[in-house]
Amino acid sequence: MTPDKLSLVFSALADPTRRAILAALALGPMPVGEIAKPFDISEPAVIKHLKVLEKAGLVEADRKGQMRPRRLNAQPLAEASSFVEQYRQFWEASFDRLDAYLQELQATEQ
Repeated sequence: MTPDKLSLVFSALADPTRRAILAALALGPMPVGEIAKPFDISEPAVIKHLKVLEKAGLVEADRKGQMRPRRLNAQPLAEASSFVEQYRQFWEASFDRLDAYLQELQATEQ
């Protein structure tokens, strides 16, 4: 994943409405009208959110007659998770070193 694509994914995930849309699409493909139902925003506003998600590669549109149901594409999420995982390992190692140091301090105080 290129840094620009990664930036698009994180930018898309920054909005709670878009995260909720992804959660809904994780249940299966659905048309825009169904996606928009639980939100207190207009259907055109939901379409704008979908365009951001599509640009990030997180949502794809299928063609079924005149309907264009949207579906989740989880691959960019896996790539973003892989990026974040590197830093999780770094922080865990840092906390392990801190824990060892604190235990050493406690042992010397006793």
